[in-house]
Amino acid sequence: MMNSRRTFIKQTGMAAAAALLLPSFTYAKSPKVLGLQLYTLRAQLPADVRGVIAKVAAAGYKEVETFGYSVKNKYWGLDPMAFKNLLIENGLKAPSGHYSVDELMTKGATDDLKAFIEAASAIGSEYLTVPYLAEPWRQNADDYKKIAAKLNMAAEMCKASGLKLAYHNHDFEFKPWGDTTGYEILLKETDKKLVHFELDLYWAVRSGNDPAKLFAANPGRFPMWHVKDMDKANNKINTEVGSGTIDFKAIFKSAKVAGLKHAIMEQENFSLDPYVSIKQSADYIKAQLL
Repeated sequence: MMNSRRTFIKQTGMAAAAALLLPSFTYAKSPKVLGLQLYTLRAQLPADVRGVIAKVAAAGYKEVETFGYSVKNKYWGLDPMAFKNLLIENGLKAPSGHYSVDELMTKGATDDLKAFIEAASAIGSEYLTVPYLAEPWRQNADDYKKIAAKLNMAAEMCKASGLKLAYHNHDFEFKPWGDTTGYEILLKETDKKLVHFELDLYWAVRSGNDPAKLFAANPGRFPMWHVKDMDKANNKINTEVGSGTIDFKAIFKSAKVAGLKHAIMEQENFSLDPYVSIKQSADYIKAQLL
């Protein structure tokens, strides 16, 4: 069970004493810093990447997750070293990034993946995360087995460069195929030591799944979560974390079993000013969940 900010100091001594009596566990320590998936600010980034990154830091985030890197445009016009320096200037790190694997999935080609691995390594990331699977690739259970094999291959390439591969879900992975689902196939068919999972809590809940049950069935495989809330009036849109219908306090009780290392806030639509919104979510997560 995670310690809240208010009880952490009090319980630290007790936990340290207990640790001497208990067998060691491989589960990650619960994170104490918060990240932001920069896709949240996709409308603002292209015009002012330096200003946006500064505002993200000012809102209380210590980590970011990138998206949209391309060989041509790099990170919104900044090459990896320039982008890394921008993060450093603002006290930020980028432990993960979302990178397209279209060429790998469609052609078995790895040139783009090699370029992405190089960029992710250059900015100091730990994870190269697969963000999405196009519909033509996932038409049946066998397709998911083929995807899993390609993820294993990509993960081996990442490992050779000191990176880890992760997979980010939406809701379509939970569609049943006979007595299983695409997500279950990916969990079963990928190498537990090489392929990690970034569970998008919103999409998992929206698909009718209980994240805690996924964590219990697959301990240690979920080092990253997307912390994204569901609007009370319309479950197809997001709202500020703590203002919607998802019971994050219950989910975060399973953080250690999941292996959580990075909690990453994401919001795809706004009814507030985006910078007011991301600060409101950050304040709630840091006070109530981490």
